[in-house]
Amino acid sequence: MHDEAIHLATVGRVVRRRLRLLAVLTLVGALVGLGLSVVFPPRYTTSASVLLSGQWEERELLTQAEIATSSAVLDRSAAALRRSGGNGGDLKDRVAAKVSEGNIIKVSGTAETPERAQRLADQVAKDYVAYAARLAGDTTDPDAALQPEALKKLVVQTSRRITELAKAADPGQSVESVQGRTELEKLRTALQESIEKLDEVDPALNRANMVVMGPAARPAGEAPPTRVQFIAGGALLFLLVAVVGHLAAARVGRRPRTEAEIAAALGCPVLGTVDVPGERSAEETEHGGARARTRRILGLDTRWDLPTLQASGGEEARRIRYGRVCGRLRDRLPSSGRPLLALVPDGDGVASRAALRLAAEAGDDPLLHVTGVSMVRPLVPDRGTEAGAVLVLGAGTWTAGDLAAVAESCADAGHELVGAVVAAAVRSRTAGADGRAPQGAAPVAVGADTRGGAS
Repeated sequence: MHDEAIHLATVGRVVRRRLRLLAVLTLVGALVGLGLSVVFPPRYTTSASVLLSGQWEERELLTQAEIATSSAVLDRSAAALRRSGGNGGDLKDRVAAKVSEGNIIKVSGTAETPERAQRLADQVAKDYVAYAARLAGDTTDPDAALQPEALKKLVVQTSRRITELAKAADPGQSVESVQGRTELEKLRTALQESIEKLDEVDPALNRANMVVMGPAARPAGEAPPTRVQFIAGGALLFLLVAVVGHLAAARVGRRPRTEAEIAAALGCPVLGTVDVPGERSAEETEHGGARARTRRILGLDTRWDLPTLQASGGEEARRIRYGRVCGRLRDRLPSSGRPLLALVPDGDGVASRAALRLAAEAGDDPLLHVTGVSMVRPLVPDRGTEAGAVLVLGAGTWTAGDLAAVAESCADAGHELVGAVVAAAVRSRTAGADGRAPQGAAPVAVGADTRGGAS
């Protein structure tokens, strides 16, 4: 992958070619989520509803919701629930209050068991109602709500009595009688004003009346995140990280694919491209040890971002390509007939098979001397009888830095890098419809240094 955009087809290729690895990582993520669910035990949440009578503005309701979760209320609840020290600080994260429609405040409580969550919500709602009544000047006396009404009746009776006294007073015009009637009239006026003020204050007193609308319901299920959500979240997270990691690694790792890019990285011409069947041989499959077998099981022994293998043109076409490359290699040999040093990157199984096939096509002609070279810190043998070096590599397997390092190592060892041969994996043709194998097909032995395709 170079600078082209990442399409859904690219993501589908990652999933298709790394299916076993993604399945293993998804399982690991699910196990991690299961472990987190054990560290964070399940919790249960329920709520109790408190009804506020009268007319309330929205900001006043929000203030009441803040009062419900204040430390003054939570300290009382913690003491009632017999928490250590009677401190409500540990309840701050377990209690919440929000305004609902119809002047209702829902007080929610969260605990480790359904019973504790129910007790917590009921206790906080009860303490909130008591504290709000205390702030409004109310008392816990059940007859307190009847006192304003009784006071108004008493004022009305007193006003009537004053009127009767004024009529029964001396109707004369003496100073004492006029002053008496005046004082009685002032008293009656003051009582009427008191009744009017009491009527104005009464709605506010009624508005302070709150009632808990029944006990909180016992929760039937866990509060999120549940154990299932932990497991599903861990599995999904590991899957996404694996897919994104593949896409990011492929976008960062710029690997030359075309002959022009490879030639520019090596500083020498590409002598040709040869086909190599993409299937592994039995000998290749047996070598590599436990690590190689693990990589094969997870599908890491082949790169996922390589193009889909093209169908082979047949053994005859393959033989022609190898013959032409051998001819170009002979053109670069001096008249002394000394062979070329064929460098094969370690771990590049496609290039290893291509190099062995080239040596086999040469027959008795000492054309190539095949040897492996590490791509981590390339070290090419010093120049001996070889006339030069040629690099055989798989297409899209190595980065430009890897190729440049091999070219520098050749120069340090005194070898002239005369060219490169690119090996492209193809799907080999199976037996034809008549059951006969393709003509001219001949198995090629794979050297012991072959380790399968690059990851």
